[in-house]
Amino acid sequence: MAKLKLVTMRDVTPEPVEWLWKPYIPLGKISIIQGDGGEGKTTLALAVAAAISNGEALPGGGSAAPAHVIVHNSEDGLTDTIYPRLEQLGADADRIHFIDDGEDSLTFLDGRIEQSIVQAEAKLIILDPVQAYFGTANMNAAGSVRPVMKRLAAVAARHKCAVLLIGHLGKKGGKAAYRGLGSIDIFAAARSVMTVGRLDVDENTRVMVHGKSNLAPPGVSQAFELDTVVGFTWLGEYDITLDELIGGKRQPENQLFKARRLIETALMKGAVAAVDIMEMAAEQGISEKTLKRAKSELGVISAKRGGKWHWEMPIDVEYTEVEEGHQEGHPTMPRLTLLLGSGVR
Repeated sequence: MAKLKLVTMRDVTPEPVEWLWKPYIPLGKISIIQGDGGEGKTTLALAVAAAISNGEALPGGGSAAPAHVIVHNSEDGLTDTIYPRLEQLGADADRIHFIDDGEDSLTFLDGRIEQSIVQAEAKLIILDPVQAYFGTANMNAAGSVRPVMKRLAAVAARHKCAVLLIGHLGKKGGKAAYRGLGSIDIFAAARSVMTVGRLDVDENTRVMVHGKSNLAPPGVSQAFELDTVVGFTWLGEYDITLDELIGGKRQPENQLFKARRLIETALMKGAVAAVDIMEMAAEQGISEKTLKRAKSELGVISAKRGGKWHWEMPIDVEYTEVEEGHQEGHPTMPRLTLLLGSGVR
């Protein structure tokens, strides 16, 4: 029998939550990205890994110093799928690591997970997919899952490393939050769970919905595009619930999202008169306030030419925006692009 160790609250030192990507991925905790096959959850995780390796800002979050990341995938090939995607995204290859488990498959109870985190000084480890790492443990039985997840959580906490698990959704009914494969204890062990799904408005558009958040208010849903030509692109906030996303209910296109799409399409070939864009927006039922918010989020430049104001996309991420009536410095967030091959996940 284990020896009793009783601790009073006076002996506990409160610690603030630290974040890798606030409020989606906390440091020192387990997080999950889940979704059906082919919906882009692996690609999304790689986009996060690439941004972290370069110290780039993710949607809704601030930038931080570049950090080391461990990426382990038991389904896709390292040389023909994972590495090419990361390379095309612009990830810092010197800060992305992979555990070579060719002779002995990696499991959650494997000491190599903790060893790799220590050796690489990693701030993020991605394990994809979750069902590949239970070894002989029954992932459908609470009695088997709980000790495994508890040990993994302890490793994350000891080294202030975010553990990001990628999971498939099952076909069982009930609440969307509980559709992940395996025991509900996998979901319960995570402090943050994000679900990825496809939108009806465009076959290339996906949304990440923050369905569970124990350490902060849930983050807004974030849309992104998967296109075999254009690549991976963050599209901004999208108004949709988890049950709507998974339940297949058709959701009217978010007005801000619609405004961003209008501006990007209109300015694809160069500058366009501001009055013309406003007329196009009015025809689509987009308010001037929403249009200007989308303009700001995209970092669109305003410049007066021939007595008329024109809008154009920035050539670089560093620029000075000339607003109608005044000048104002306005930094933008670089768009993340990943050229994809076939079989996008």
